[in-house]
Amino acid sequence: MSPTTTGEATTPRRPADGPVISLRGAALSFGRRTLWDGLDLDIRPGEFFAVLGPNGSGKTSLLRVLLGLQQLDAGTATVGGRPIRRGSPQLGYIPQQKSFPPETPLRARDLVGLGVDGHRWGPRFRSRGHAERVDALLRDVGAEPYAHAPVGLLSGGEQQRLRAAQALATDPAVLLCDEPLLSLDLHHQQAVSALIDRQCHERNSAVVFVTHEINPVIDYVDRVLYLADGKFRIGTPHDVMTGEVLSELYGSPVEVMHTNGRIVVVGLPDATTHHHEDR
Repeated sequence: MSPTTTGEATTPRRPADGPVISLRGAALSFGRRTLWDGLDLDIRPGEFFAVLGPNGSGKTSLLRVLLGLQQLDAGTATVGGRPIRRGSPQLGYIPQQKSFPPETPLRARDLVGLGVDGHRWGPRFRSRGHAERVDALLRDVGAEPYAHAPVGLLSGGEQQRLRAAQALATDPAVLLCDEPLLSLDLHHQQAVSALIDRQCHERNSAVVFVTHEINPVIDYVDRVLYLADGKFRIGTPHDVMTGEVLSELYGSPVEVMHTNGRIVVVGLPDATTHHHEDR
């Protein structure tokens, strides 16, 4: 199951002569259960790459490997041609939406500011450059109207925009997104998706977007990695999201319908028994 490659961006900001993420013979298990094995994958700058599959298939675990938080059982993984290390400035990370407590003593702009200089130790003497960078990030994600509001009093969608701004603070070569649209209404799903796509195609970042539902980002996705029952398939959404492919991955009949540019999947097996792995 070898991955296909997509075309390079027409006006790349970053060098696009090689992959920014590479996995070779990658394998990962959870207890006695194999999540994936023999995974060969290259993701290039400017590519919007979605990772799909049921709970427990290893989607979040793949992000943890790329973040340097989890070791492969076999094979290799590199970012920017180098072994992965925890805290790499090449990586930006948008976690799953999780609300801040109402009493959180942090303003919106302070949260974004942590993305600018949160890696530094010691007292912080905020310069004009720091403030200008925070202002620019807030502007980019449309969060200027609530820049001075306590984060705990903002909606889930507003908080997720701030997490996106924080992740983009270092202008990362790779943007890792773990179900960033979960629990958001349609309006905020569209807004956050568009922000991520803009970083991908205007700034030429590689995006790895973990999701259980492709439709909110289907217009942006270049390729898909679908994980299920220890197997996987890589290709364009048109190639992977078919009844034949999903039936093979799940080992039972699955029907896929395409309607009005959206994908409807019917007959997926119940995967709730594996909910403990993707967290």
